[in-house]
Amino acid sequence: MLHFTEELRHENLDQSGYPTNLIDAFTELPLLVELSFDVVGQAIPVDHAYELFSAIAHFQAQLHDLKLLSIQTITNTTFEDNKLLLSKFSKLRMRVPAEQVRLVYSLANKSLMLSKDKIRLGIPKIDLLQPASTLYSRMVVIKGHQQPELFLAAAQSQLMRLGVDGKVAISVGSHGSLNRKTLKIRGFTVVGFGLEVVELNEQDSLKLQIYGIGGKRKMGCGIFVPKQRI
Repeated sequence: MLHFTEELRHENLDQSGYPTNLIDAFTELPLLVELSFDVVGQAIPVDHAYELFSAIAHFQAQLHDLKLLSIQTITNTTFEDNKLLLSKFSKLRMRVPAEQVRLVYSLANKSLMLSKDKIRLGIPKIDLLQPASTLYSRMVVIKGHQQPELFLAAAQSQLMRLGVDGKVAISVGSHGSLNRKTLKIRGFTVVGFGLEVVELNEQDSLKLQIYGIGGKRKMGCGIFVPKQRI
């Protein structure tokens, strides 16, 4: 049986958005929803996560420090001439505690600047998170763990801290090599890896989608999405 609570107890979360009391993580989960915006425009920077977060926080300042907020990078794009070309299917997805939906919904029909590129967001669709036995994150960043073996050990440790029982593996890129990723933040380069977590039950799957692992979750990192529906 899945357990949710409508009221998010911020005092039980640390600065990274992790539950400070592992029992709370086991017995009740805050209710998060995912808002999916159509994205209209021509093109955006390839590495746009930081600029996207900055533009969103500039428009809605309360989102800057909101715990459990996650902002995914814009999807359904095509790489061309060192840019990502938008399509009619391009989406921006954000997860937020249910009681804070109004803050994210206020972005509807607003224009944002990502460097020199202008985009406009549509009216969002709102969905509940759905459990899946396999989840993946396009990029997980764990400070001080840039080598694959150390990174995997740290990722497994963070799962244990959440009370999530699953097996982790670094995803493999199109050329068969480990999926190593980078993120630029104000001149600094952050290194991470794509990560899969398998053999999850429903409760643990939702828990991992809510809390994620690693840092920079407002910049597209450590956010897990279903790969296969349970």
